[in-house]
Amino acid sequence: MDATYDAWTGPTAGDTVGTAGELAVLDRIVRRLPAGTPLLGPGDDCAVVAAPDGRFVVTTDMMVHGPDFRWAWSSPADVGWKAAATNLSDVAAMGAVPTGLVIALAAPQDTPVAVLESFADGVREAVTALSPGCGVVGGDLSTSATFTVSVTAFGDLGGRPPVLRSRARVGDVLAVSGELGRAARGLARLFREGVDPQGEPSRAATVASGADTDPDVARQRRPVPPIADGPAAAAAGATAMLDLSDGLAIDAGRLARASRVTLALDADGPLDATRPLDATRPLDDLALHGGEDHGLLATFPSDVALPGGFRRVGVVVDRGAADLVRGGAPVPTTGWDPYADWDGAAG
Repeated sequence: MDATYDAWTGPTAGDTVGTAGELAVLDRIVRRLPAGTPLLGPGDDCAVVAAPDGRFVVTTDMMVHGPDFRWAWSSPADVGWKAAATNLSDVAAMGAVPTGLVIALAAPQDTPVAVLESFADGVREAVTALSPGCGVVGGDLSTSATFTVSVTAFGDLGGRPPVLRSRARVGDVLAVSGELGRAARGLARLFREGVDPQGEPSRAATVASGADTDPDVARQRRPVPPIADGPAAAAAGATAMLDLSDGLAIDAGRLARASRVTLALDADGPLDATRPLDATRPLDDLALHGGEDHGLLATFPSDVALPGGFRRVGVVVDRGAADLVRGGAPVPTTGWDPYADWDGAAG
């Protein structure tokens, strides 16, 4: 058992998932989760959810201990929050309203049940804060040497067509909702200061360095995607949209290639006006290439008033040699890539 559990949940000498058994663990988790309003919730082989206009959007995402989170840096409740938030954001990026989550967990046999209860609390807190009315309608439990979470999310399009990545048009305004670079700033501090002398993630070092109370670290642990701005963008006539999970540059490249256009970022001013410049590492570098903020990137007709928290960051131009440019110069479309950026350690 990872001793860092104790730092987050207190002494965990009680039941483990191995000693309690699946039925008891499920009962203790489900009672902590938001139910939402499915036609039929947990308890049968499938849930039944409504599809008011005959369609729904569906997405899935995994979080694995090591490449996606470290117990030394994130509590079980943080992991639950993040697992829910990242999937809610994908639903919003299609212009849909989240309606239901299905969550599968695989945990080591010696994991305290209290850890899974705390995870469930984090899911509930995220759904309540970000997408009230959505609920957890089902899931599964298993065992694994590595703590693994898989979430599937469903959403209602409300009679509107889905907003795709492939419909941006020349002349459209490029806009962002949400913060840029803040989660990357927090993660950089954790890798710099939240480690032991051997460079391994350390809960003690995180606390001693002050990183534990850093607002940017808090955003890395618990992103706050602008869920309501997804449907608002669709209603306003957004032509293309996607979730900024891996960084503005890499995700902008995906949208540009799907739409067969080039995205031209405005040449002056910081990309994220919500955060001050950092003299030690320019914000634009983090805003462009840092991930896990889970904002929204969208394109709108030039005569549309930008809805919600969207702000202009550029314009769509004819397809050129680069997917993304700024001041006429190509911008590398790089960002978070788990296959390239993870060292393979469990954390």
